Amino acid sequence: MDEATAVAGTGTDSEAGKAGAAGAGVAELARLDAVVVRATVAVAVTVSDADLGRATPCAEWTLAELLAHMTVQHEGFAAAARGNGADLSRWQPRATGTAEVLVAEYAAAAADVIEAFAAAGIADRSFDLPEISFPGPFPAWQAIEFHLVDYVAHGWDLARSLGLGYDPEPAVLDAALLIARAVPAGEHRLQPGAAFAPQIETPSTAPLPQILTLLGRDPAWRSLPERANGANGPAQLPS
Repeated sequence: MDEATAVAGTGTDSEAGKAGAAGAGVAELARLDAVVVRATVAVAVTVSDADLGRATPCAEWTLAELLAHMTVQHEGFAAAARGNGADLSRWQPRATGTAEVLVAEYAAAAADVIEAFAAAGIADRSFDLPEISFPGPFPAWQAIEFHLVDYVAHGWDLARSLGLGYDPEPAVLDAALLIARAVPAGEHRLQPGAAFAPQIETPSTAPLPQILTLLGRDPAWRSLPERANGANGPAQLPS
């Protein structure tokens, strides 16, 4: 898996087993997750065929591959929320098709995972997440924390690849920062296939740069068109 893998094991049980690194219950985590997922859809719908080959902050992926990964992760988490996450075939990305196809698939997967996380009784379910190296299944609060921090980070990846700004609501960033702080550092981040690059120092006290650097991302990363145009600040997120 990616950003979420090293968060496993954080948090404590509360009334229905739902207190994690973010200190929020399952319903609030699902609400915050839905907010950031919808923000990523607002970015994704701007993608055109000419954008699919763009580089991304995830150095090994083009924009098409990043979007396909984000799509299948939504699908996998939605399946896990419904008790069907153990099947690895549900987690295999499909980086083919036009921008119209990839964006439509992404929007559908995003709506599906939002619906799955909002289902009645979700707080008492266990999630099978076979790509995570820690033993599962995982309680709902933990799985949703995994997904939340993933999509704060990947939403930024997608926006930056397109040269767009990215500014999730403060409550989302506050929760994601607490989760990101729980991700272990160490030499394992230098290994091939590691979930994260090593942490980067930042003088910023703002939540988003801290989240990004805790997860090994450089907040100063710019797309090639931005560099060519001498851009030194973000554009506005589409409304």
